[in-house]
Amino acid sequence: RVLGLRHYDVQLIGGCALHNGKIAEMKTGEGKTLVAILPAYLNALNGEGVHIVTVNEYLAKRDSLSVGRVLTFLGLSVGLISESMDKETRQKNYKCDVVYSTNSELGFDYLRDNMVTKLSDKVQRPFSFAIVDEVDSVLIDEA
Repeated sequence: RVLGLRHYDVQLIGGCALHNGKIAEMKTGEGKTLVAILPAYLNALNGEGVHIVTVNEYLAKRDSLSVGRVLTFLGLSVGLISESMDKETRQKNYKCDVVYSTNSELGFDYLRDNMVTKLSDKVQRPFSFAIVDEVDSVLIDEA
């Protein structure tokens, strides 16, 4: 309703695979962004948060604004982590039910959090569930 789109059967299967911790390979234009809504919603319901990781800030911002509307409609909070954010803004966004971020921002925040001297200076909360867009690029090319 919110986006004027519906999930096709293959997208529902992809969402189930992601929810079960599997990799779902989809080609460009097959609706990966739309598929990610399904496991993101289900896994955010426990209140522990979901991270959706992309390879660049443009995709993270685009997805948080577009499909983030669906998650907000369903009663979840949606956050975005970008390079220019200060600590307080990062803490606020990491507390959201679903957080969109790049792999590098997530990684550097993790490293910074492990060097703080006060717990109140940490920006991330404990990890629960992540969906990695372009997993081959993030885990192989970027590594």
